[in-house]
Amino acid sequence: METTTTRTTYTVHHVRWLTDSVYVLRFDRGDITFAAGQYVSVGPTGTIDMREYSVYSAPDEPWLEVLVKVVDGGYVSRFLSQLTPGDPLNVDGPFGFFTIDPDWREHTYRFVATGTGISPFHAITRAYPGIDFHLLHGTRRQNERFELEHYDARRVTRCVSREPGGDLHGRVTDALRAEPIDAEARYYLCGNCDMIYEAFDILQDAGVPHANLFAEVYF
Repeated sequence: METTTTRTTYTVHHVRWLTDSVYVLRFDRGDITFAAGQYVSVGPTGTIDMREYSVYSAPDEPWLEVLVKVVDGGYVSRFLSQLTPGDPLNVDGPFGFFTIDPDWREHTYRFVATGTGISPFHAITRAYPGIDFHLLHGTRRQNERFELEHYDARRVTRCVSREPGGDLHGRVTDALRAEPIDAEARYYLCGNCDMIYEAFDILQDAGVPHANLFAEVYF
């Protein structure tokens, strides 16, 4: 899919809070086209401050959404959380290659995410509803579901590490170790770098070729 890159000012639709520190920001998409899995840079108008967020919405929706966690001391994430309908913001992009090749859509996929690293998989699964996938999503708390009702529950394993709840008490890497690993599947990992390094080791030790591993680091 071709994408177009634009930097201009767009209008906020609303902020939708999912927890007390994570929200979805929806805004105009203008003439931006993107492939599911890409990201945009978003920030306040009149400044040079921009932060990168994977697009959360599907490519055929009439708006853009990003999933944002308010970071302690983070100027942009806190600023964006305070926007109201009609406010302006700068958007640059799209960028990135964390996408699915059209020739690969018949393959089996394993998506592994921690926290708001679930964002590109929300876009991918909405863009390709017939895709054969299973999603491992790791969070610290039970309430950090991040709209998992949008997915087929049979295709999701929730891993909650800091309190009881979910399908597995532990981390996504614990789930990887506990289940049979399909060496022919395509593995897409999005989250903190420690998870990605550990998951790569687990998967490569199980015989998954490096060409079948894709990663996007979230800070």
